[in-house]
Amino acid sequence: MSRSLTVFAVNAGSSSLKIALYAMGGEERLLARGEARGINSGDSSIKLQDADGEALISEELLGRTYTDAFRRFSDILGRSDFPPPDAVGHRLVHGGAAIDTHRLVTPALLGRLREIIPLAPLHLPTELALIDACESIWPGILQAACFDTAFHRSMPAVAQRLPLPRRLHDEGVQRYGFHGISYEYVLSELGDAARGRVIIAHLGAGASLAAVRGGIPVDTTMSMTPAGGLMMATRSGDVDPGVLIYLMNHRGYDSASLQHLVDRESGLLGVSGVGGDMHSLLDSEDSPAREAVDLFCYIARKHVGAMAAALGGVDTLVFTAGIGEHSPIIRSRICDGLEHLGVELDEPRNEHSELLISSPNSVCEVRVIPAQEELTTARHTARLIGDQLGP
Repeated sequence: MSRSLTVFAVNAGSSSLKIALYAMGGEERLLARGEARGINSGDSSIKLQDADGEALISEELLGRTYTDAFRRFSDILGRSDFPPPDAVGHRLVHGGAAIDTHRLVTPALLGRLREIIPLAPLHLPTELALIDACESIWPGILQAACFDTAFHRSMPAVAQRLPLPRRLHDEGVQRYGFHGISYEYVLSELGDAARGRVIIAHLGAGASLAAVRGGIPVDTTMSMTPAGGLMMATRSGDVDPGVLIYLMNHRGYDSASLQHLVDRESGLLGVSGVGGDMHSLLDSEDSPAREAVDLFCYIARKHVGAMAAALGGVDTLVFTAGIGEHSPIIRSRICDGLEHLGVELDEPRNEHSELLISSPNSVCEVRVIPAQEELTTARHTARLIGDQLGP
């Protein structure tokens, strides 16, 4: 794409909103980036800075909703010397069974996404509201939807199927996988190493692993919804379905309270009893907090072993996202016990979060790659918009 475009990338998480403004074309240039944290809580904040890291705003988020945060970002950028966006790209968590590629936003696509909200009730309503907000701020602007699930649609059929009746699979009850935008970026940064057997650990408030061979996804830990797989900040990850049946039959839970339990009350928060922030738990001397951290690392280590089994071994292990990038002790605890897979850390390198943290003797390379979901979203958006506009 030779045409120069200014792309506004939007990345709505389960409790945060990240945005970035890029100049795309012959080169990729970051113009500004921002993040709102603690959305829908009593302690929300918003920060926006230019490409040099100079703060444009750093304040309490008064409105506290995703749309409030987005409008504040667009307002500040609009009153600054930044060019208006030519297009907006959205990272969307779920595309369902019928959507396997990133697409331009159309009324038909929005209608389809509203139909599959039950597959990602924590994410899709917010993401759709942000698409509507863009249209109201910049009427007629071209928008692109970049789907986390698209990356995983080329997994083997056996890895996409759940052990449930075939009629349910035919209705879309299957394993989809998430964090695909993050995994795409990691693979683009690995170069030749992406051709081997790669396990990527996206560890943040939401957490998952992906197994990739030759650049093609083989398996992943999340399933039909982003609630499955690893233990997360407030999400349980995999739970014996019999536990949920027991809670419904004997403890008075209904579907709404079960959803709140597995999405909002479990994971690090549920086990520790004090919170889901890994940094705070690591600083705590409280026994339940230590137990929560131990369980997180134990479950992640088990799943690394499962991904290695799906690949028939592992050549490269990559840590990314908030915990994966910034917590040497969590990386060390996860890798402790993976010696049978050829994993050996260089602890001084790990302590400094260098890009390569395995020892020279390690059969498996262990790397740290900072997440760049906004940049990957902007790249897809520029491609889709460029195709639409022509040369």
